[in-house]
Amino acid sequence: MTKAMSFSGAPKATARFGRGAWRRFALALLAALALAGCQKENNPGAKAGPPPPAPVVVAPVVRKTVPVEFRAFGHVESNATVEVRSQITGVLQTTHFKKGQDVKRGDLLFTIDPRPYEAAVKQAEATLARDAAQFKNAEKEAGRQAELLKKGYVPQEDYDRAQTAADALAAAMKADAAVIETAKLNLAYCYIHCPIDGRTGDYLADAGNLVNMANDVTLVIINQVRPIEVNFSLPERDLAPVMENQARGRLKVQAVIPGQESRPEGGELAFVNNTVDRATGQFQLLGSFANPEGRLWPGQYVKVVLTVAEEPDAIVIPSRAIQVGQKGEYVWVVKPDKTVEDRLVTVERAFNSETVISKGLKADEQVVVDGQLRLVPGATVQVKPSPDAPEEATP
Repeated sequence: MTKAMSFSGAPKATARFGRGAWRRFALALLAALALAGCQKENNPGAKAGPPPPAPVVVAPVVRKTVPVEFRAFGHVESNATVEVRSQITGVLQTTHFKKGQDVKRGDLLFTIDPRPYEAAVKQAEATLARDAAQFKNAEKEAGRQAELLKKGYVPQEDYDRAQTAADALAAAMKADAAVIETAKLNLAYCYIHCPIDGRTGDYLADAGNLVNMANDVTLVIINQVRPIEVNFSLPERDLAPVMENQARGRLKVQAVIPGQESRPEGGELAFVNNTVDRATGQFQLLGSFANPEGRLWPGQYVKVVLTVAEEPDAIVIPSRAIQVGQKGEYVWVVKPDKTVEDRLVTVERAFNSETVISKGLKADEQVVVDGQLRLVPGATVQVKPSPDAPEEATP
């Protein structure tokens, strides 16, 4: 009986203890759930949701007339270069210009000591005067001998001798006149004038030096800079469109100086070479520029833009919208529901900061030009104003 009573009492105590434990466990579970709910309310990121719209800058796809341009690098060349030399021998007496000075055709550049050549002119003139006086006397003598010959007072030989002397002096006078012209020409060579409009270089001979015609020494080099030329080359594939459009009229050429891209110099295509270089597969061209401000300089390297025609109704987008992927070039297109898709495009050519698209886009669509790195297909975007757009005036 004692064992039975002890056994029968144990289950009652255990049952009472179990109900209390379960009650405390339920209360603790409810408290934990409540605490978790509070943490979720205080931390919204704890629950995954749709990402916020990605901010992007967009630009419209436009249809417009664009130039057909060929681009190359070229170097500036003087339209004419003259090496000024002396045509006589003498002492360089005076230099009449400064280094790097603009000069015009006919300006006096150098003076060579003219005194020896002035003396040569006077000597030749004196010789002519002497021979002229002798010729007058010989001519009169020949006339007298002719009269005497008619009357039979002198033989034929006397007349022939007098006439020969007169003829010889007449020839000597012609030779004297030629010597005078040569002496005067040499005297004129003492004054060296500018043959073209241009700009002088450095002195290659200073005043006081003996200028020897036989040594062929250059005194100064003059480059014509107004107008001026730009020499450039294009690949053989561009030859046909250049020739076809040149036959219709003059073609415009622009020379872009590095660092001054906003101020290109305008000119015209002046020359297309008559052969294609077999070694390079390119052909040579020359552009002529008025160069009124002298910004183009001989030997300078420039970017050249040759406009051969205009293409109407071309599909154009900003070049910065173009992205390059594994499948090729593509753009992000913003659809009417503010989501984006990546679309492959075919680029025809680029000019300035724009690109002509031959396939893949239609006019009036919107393409992303800034913020592409945050995009995935189907992502929602928020269009932001372009930082390059002009700000509206505040009233």
